[in-house]
Amino acid sequence: MRTRLTGLLAALAIAGMPLAAATPSWEEVTSPQTSVVQSFEMEGQTEVMVRDGYIYIWSQKPVTVKLFSILGQQIHQETVQPGIHRLKLNSKGIFILKAGSLTKRVTL
Repeated sequence: MRTRLTGLLAALAIAGMPLAAATPSWEEVTSPQTSVVQSFEMEGQTEVMVRDGYIYIWSQKPVTVKLFSILGQQIHQETVQPGIHRLKLNSKGIFILKAGSLTKRVTL
């Protein structure tokens, strides 16, 4: 089994396909739905919410966002620019999201 997996990874690397293509990435929401914008309290500098299977984050300044499994394993880390961004994960469950000084439990 390990030999097959190693061979598959080598074939993908040779073909020029990125190995981390399935890794989720924050995408900027340029024309957000009104219901999403109204759901943010927007009192602090960073707010987080979950809607329709996406994790949304709104920030007034660039912020490093880290996503952890409930067991504490880091799943994703990325710095997002000011504005509204969203992330869609392939798995469901309970996650811990840390954005700057804000820490929230997120359930998908």
